Amino acid sequence: MNILLTSTSFKDTLGKHQTALKETGFNINTIRGPIGESELMPIISDYDGIICGDDYYTRKVLEKGKAGKLKVISKYGVGLDKIDIIAAQELKIKVTNCPGVNHMAVAEHVFALILSFYKNIPSEISYTRKGYWKRLIGQEIFGKKIGVAGLGRIGKEVLLRAKAFGLILYAFDISIDRQFVNNNNVYVCETLEKLMAVADIVSLNMNLTQDNNQCVNNNIIENHTKKGLLLINAARGELVDEKAILYGIDNNILSGYLTDVLYEEPLKSKHPFLEYNNIFITPHIGSRTYESVERQGLMAVKNLVKSLLI
Repeated sequence: MNILLTSTSFKDTLGKHQTALKETGFNINTIRGPIGESELMPIISDYDGIICGDDYYTRKVLEKGKAGKLKVISKYGVGLDKIDIIAAQELKIKVTNCPGVNHMAVAEHVFALILSFYKNIPSEISYTRKGYWKRLIGQEIFGKKIGVAGLGRIGKEVLLRAKAFGLILYAFDISIDRQFVNNNNVYVCETLEKLMAVADIVSLNMNLTQDNNQCVNNNIIENHTKKGLLLINAARGELVDEKAILYGIDNNILSGYLTDVLYEEPLKSKHPFLEYNNIFITPHIGSRTYESVERQGLMAVKNLVKSLLI
């Protein structure tokens, strides 16, 4: 069987997942993703299965694949927002993902960004590397109010770490785990607007849906955001209107925007975010740890093999 591998994390990180894929005996071809419709259309029909990252599997692509050999798309990772799930179901193309494998890594990344921002870590490292001894004033996070938008596995892990640091915990989600919030003294906000209005720090940890696309927009920034809010996005770039982020920064509503994701990836060389010292961008590496890559990779291979052999 012919398999296409497009996940760069899977390919770039040595581990048991690569051995497991090799031992399947399948014919493996690799392309560095993420790739779009124009790149997939000429080749998709040649493959029985795909292990993908954040490629764009539109209805047109899936129809072309179905007309050929395509039987399964095994998503390396959790989010399926780049795949037309309805079209896949209609065409009887199996789509799988890897839930529960990256929440530790992403939660740690969120806190790495938070601490780097408040302690001026990137600037201080830059100064000392240039031979300067410039001692900036940082801030403590103890006692600040932190809110997560999306109380799934990642959101819960963020709050558990925040609890250990002595922050006051808030959460918003359309479905609340009452046992978790009661056990951990989490204040529940009924809307994203209320969360943004009360918290000092907000971490976006939602899955992307049609309903929350650009949920952080100019209206919520201008009318419902606590002045000085630090916003972190380790979920999906499409959750925010990037122009609204710039408005919030320019008008001192947001103290900073720390993001691991962008609306369009990879980062463009003239992206306006690059002009701001209080906007941190990491290149979608929140779950890119050896441990997480191996867990996700092994599950992606297992899902692929199981789906092809059904």
